[in-house]
Amino acid sequence: MLLATSYPILNIFLTMLGFVFFFIWIWLAISVFADIFRSHDIGGGAKALWVVFIVLIPYVGVLAYLLLRGGAMHERAATQAALQQKMFNEYFPRFRNESATADQLFKLADLKEKGFITDAEFEAEKAEILAA
Repeated sequence: MLLATSYPILNIFLTMLGFVFFFIWIWLAISVFADIFRSHDIGGGAKALWVVFIVLIPYVGVLAYLLLRGGAMHERAATQAALQQKMFNEYFPRFRNESATADQLFKLADLKEKGFITDAEFEAEKAEILAA
């Protein structure tokens, strides 16, 4: 009872809001640091200056980075994701269509179980799927 009178509901709400903004700030700072090091259009010295600027004056540094270079952050992230997907596909070529083949075989077996196709049709379609 004493806690309820000394810490009203508005203060609880404001504390929770403060935590939310704190986590958003951390996420934003990590995103900016990731973008700084992902960026290939600026050199090492400029990256070091951005990091120093953001570490010394965090709010102004992140805001300045977002204003000056934030427009292309999404493009750099998308380029990085596409490059990672390409590297994965080159390293693991057998996983590219394996799940699609397994899904097709599962659907085909389900059709056979329900009686929509005959055994001969099942074998013919299965051979065609496995040959592809």
